Amino acid sequence: MEAFASLLRSHSALTRALNAQLVGDHGLTINDYEVMLLLARAPERRLRRVDLAASVLLTASGITRLLDGLERAGYVNKARCETDARVTYAVLTDEGLEKLREAGESHVAGVRELFESRFTDEELQTLASLLARLPAEGDGAACSVD
Repeated sequence: MEAFASLLRSHSALTRALNAQLVGDHGLTINDYEVMLLLARAPERRLRRVDLAASVLLTASGITRLLDGLERAGYVNKARCETDARVTYAVLTDEGLEKLREAGESHVAGVRELFESRFTDEELQTLASLLARLPAEGDGAACSVD
């Protein structure tokens, strides 16, 4: 149980620190960043809003609030499905992709400073192997944009 408690505490501390860095440097929350990253990697930079909610573990109202903020900032647009009026897509704009790239540079640097720098390469490989045994929700999102 000690290892599990340490994992939870570490996750919480790292998430808070990385979120504070993103908000302070770029005006994006870590959830904003993750949603924009998922959209950047999607075909045509678009995903159904319901799929985004499931990927980032937000409720329908939570993803709506998040996307509304990104829309106001000009980073995401809403698009209707041509074949099903019930379906709405979120689409990452060119401005959103540029913002994501800017934020990605400092975010990856933060991950390296707060996480990777505390381990050797061998320890990181071992840790990755051990954590891969745990159940995961969906594919998740990596930290950088190609």
